[in-house]
Amino acid sequence: MGKAKVYFIKDITSENIIKAYEATGKKLEGKVAVKMHSGEKGNQNYLRPEFVKDVINHVHGTVVECNTAYEGARNSTEKHKKLIEEHEWTKYFPFDLLDEEGPDMELDIPNGKVLKKNYVGKDLANYDSLLVLSHFKGHAMGGYGGALKQLSIGCASSAGKTLIHTAGKVSDQKELFNNLPEQDRFLEAMADAASSVVDYFKGNAVYINVMKNISIDCDCDGNASAPCMNDVGILASLDPVAVDQACLDLVYNSTDPGKDKLIARIESLHGVHTVEAAADLNVGTRDYELINVE
Repeated sequence: MGKAKVYFIKDITSENIIKAYEATGKKLEGKVAVKMHSGEKGNQNYLRPEFVKDVINHVHGTVVECNTAYEGARNSTEKHKKLIEEHEWTKYFPFDLLDEEGPDMELDIPNGKVLKKNYVGKDLANYDSLLVLSHFKGHAMGGYGGALKQLSIGCASSAGKTLIHTAGKVSDQKELFNNLPEQDRFLEAMADAASSVVDYFKGNAVYINVMKNISIDCDCDGNASAPCMNDVGILASLDPVAVDQACLDLVYNSTDPGKDKLIARIESLHGVHTVEAAADLNVGTRDYELINVE
């Protein structure tokens, strides 16, 4: 596996998300799923629908999301659909809650480090290609959230999320917090789950990370910390490992004093191990070339 190309645009605008997508040279065809985070109720940092609507319409995409495995406004179809309306996700484009009804789609992971199967929302089967449009930030369990988190926890159903978080022990969300594993096993389970979705789409995918409103907390936190760093830019690649690694490197190499908080969050939870495990599974490569796009 040679160096991956990661395209970078410093100026974060709706138009530049399209420019970053175009820079990858990949045209997503057929029915396009756009995996995004719908934002927990009360969260102030998530990417807003009006900000991303241009690129979604550009690829003729349907925004897709799954229910959560923790208490909140998104852990049941009824509550989640209400919040999706409140956050105006249905205002500009179609929205598909992939696990709105079961049964989940099961993806095999024959070479998984921890998981041998992954449960994703069954509606994923309706799509030919995938745009993973991620808000890069910290995360209270994974250390950081980017493309690999969207592929793994993001595409997983409630049962699938529970399976990942418990490193394969249980899939019943009521048992989630009684079965939390050693941290690195959880991160490896994330890498396993990400690999199953990458394999499913067989290269028909583009990954865009937006480094904006960079908090130490995820968009799943209804009371997330305010951003600790200034906005950095937009990164796009055909390689989810490379795009996440590039974002991590931009944080570490930044002169922004706020980076210390984010780095502390990432390192306290071994966040880079997800990238290491995904690279080991050949989901992608950590070796990349960062290409500035004007």
